[in-house]
Amino acid sequence: MDIDKIEAAVRLFLEGIGEDGSRPGLAETPERVARMCSELFGGMGENPASVLCKLFPSEDREPVLVRDIDFQSVCEHHLLPFFGKVHIAYVPDGEVVGLSKLVRCVGICARRLQIQEQMTVQIADAVLSAFHPSGVMVVVEAEHMCMTMRGVRKPGTKTVTFQTRGVFAERPELADRMLARMGLG
Repeated sequence: MDIDKIEAAVRLFLEGIGEDGSRPGLAETPERVARMCSELFGGMGENPASVLCKLFPSEDREPVLVRDIDFQSVCEHHLLPFFGKVHIAYVPDGEVVGLSKLVRCVGICARRLQIQEQMTVQIADAVLSAFHPSGVMVVVEAEHMCMTMRGVRKPGTKTVTFQTRGVFAERPELADRMLARMGLG
């Protein structure tokens, strides 16, 4: 990230909205925003599949579900936050992944300028490519500040996106069973 460019852009932004960037409350804002960007967008250069590397042999073929993974991201359309929960289910095919690794994968995908639909795809593709389970299902539920703070101004509205791969796409009854366990069916 180019911290100097971010700081200069914030100074211009403050000037553009009619603020005095030198007043005490704003004097250090460009530096704070630049540091914040390092945190919020740190997943841009990372491969989310790379953290799904701690695998354990398993003969089990029943679905594994990790639900209610909290996330926060920033919408690429308005540069406003969206946040919510991710649920990941997969059917092992000879090995299982360390559970915390799925949470890390979500974190990498969320720390990018993003849209929810794309993030859902990225998580599903990362899981599938990392250890090739028989199936993957990802559900993301989120509230978007672009609908809460501006535009339609409807707080509490949730957007739900789904991606299925393998046996979850081939067997709707299995996907329905997982949706019920996620509290969505």
